Amino acid sequence: MSPSGLSFETWLVILVALVAANLAFVSPKFLFIKTIPRKHTGWCLLEMFVWYLLVGALGYLLESMIGNVFPKRWEFFAVTICLFLVAAFPGFTWRFLMKHRHEVQD
Repeated sequence: MSPSGLSFETWLVILVALVAANLAFVSPKFLFIKTIPRKHTGWCLLEMFVWYLLVGALGYLLESMIGNVFPKRWEFFAVTICLFLVAAFPGFTWRFLMKHRHEVQD
């Protein structure tokens, strides 16, 4: 199957997953709600897990609207978590590996 043969719903889930994987690194707030003075990697991983669950719920909703929901075993979740982590690499690089000029040096 060619990539152009994918349905609109599939492209929507892929796009939402790519954006959601990087949302943890965009804001110093946890889920854009609670301000955290120094948001470290642990907070970002927790926030990424919440975003992963929300994207999974969206995918499940779209799959149930199409028809039968296929059973998912641990292999599915292992692969999708790894893909979510790989998709988050640009945000991680921007947040933790690049120097930002506006930060105050301690």
